[in-house]
Amino acid sequence: MSPIWNALIRTHHITSRKKVAKLRAAASNYNVYALLRYGGCPGIMYCQGTEASVRDWVSTVQRLRYKDFQLVKKAAEKMSDRVEGKEVVVDYGKLEEVESVKEFGARMQDLGLWVWWRKGMGYITD
Repeated sequence: MSPIWNALIRTHHITSRKKVAKLRAAASNYNVYALLRYGGCPGIMYCQGTEASVRDWVSTVQRLRYKDFQLVKKAAEKMSDRVEGKEVVVDYGKLEEVESVKEFGARMQDLGLWVWWRKGMGYITD
């Protein structure tokens, strides 16, 4: 089994349903799990999958020309915050939406990525 890779993107906001539809299609095409915070500022996107699929999905996001696009955590091998514990199973080929930063953070915590996410968002430093 190949290692899981992930990436984190921050934008000004995500409000275009047309762009979200393209991201949903890309998640399916590249067989990645994607999570995004839809609505106001900031827009946040997370994806995980194989190295190639994560890089391809991030390229799709870049081509959509989001305002203030920042790849805050470049595609890299996934490092869980958990010392032990059950890994959360995600649906590859799917895009999940949440409406608040709080919900997004809770999902990151579920995925064992709480510290990684907080560093990427600039909430904490090394």
